[in-house]
Amino acid sequence: MEYNIYCDESCHLEHDGILTMVLGAIWCDKEKKSEVFGRIREIKLEHGLSSNFEIKWNKVSPAKKEFYLRLIDYFFDDDDIHFRALVVPDKSVLNHMQFEQTYDDFYYKMYFDLLKVILIPQNSYNIYIDIKDTRSQHKVEKLTDILRSSHYGFDKKIIRRVQQIKSHEVELLPLADLLIGAIGYKCRNLTTNSAKLAIIRRIQERSKYSLSCSTLYREDKLNLFFWKAR
Repeated sequence: MEYNIYCDESCHLEHDGILTMVLGAIWCDKEKKSEVFGRIREIKLEHGLSSNFEIKWNKVSPAKKEFYLRLIDYFFDDDDIHFRALVVPDKSVLNHMQFEQTYDDFYYKMYFDLLKVILIPQNSYNIYIDIKDTRSQHKVEKLTDILRSSHYGFDKKIIRRVQQIKSHEVELLPLADLLIGAIGYKCRNLTTNSAKLAIIRRIQERSKYSLSCSTLYREDKLNLFFWKAR
């Protein structure tokens, strides 16, 4: 089997003033990609939106609440789509000197921890990363090197490519942004946006998880890992 994995992140910068970092990956069988993309565009049209409407957590508002809730239901109803997030609850407690590492080293360790549970040696994967800044290509090169040279022995047959893309070019990357945003909002105990709170409740209802702690390791639909500092 060959899979496409789409990766996104929230509050990942070291000094952004926000304690919680969330890395996320959403994936599906490569052969199902067009079907999934098409269904998401259909849902947009059903709610009176353009097929090019940008799905984004920061754009969630009461006026679009039903559309976003429908997207969440679609995610849980379609067995071909899977999601995993890694949460660092408090970046302020990190002590990189103690472990002889930089923040960048830590960041890529977390990225690897995010992906290693998804990867199965018998399958192959194309990994796509959202372009966010001028360092995106560096991230691609670094992550490729880490994945292919790790002690797990991943190689080019398993990791076929790691490539940066723009979020509006695919439909699953913005869905990852939506799920990451909901998890981060819940972890930061924010309550000011009623539509966002409704989305979080729907995810909790459909997943049967609180979104406040790690799920079972083998959870295949909505897999969460809350990293803890030693």
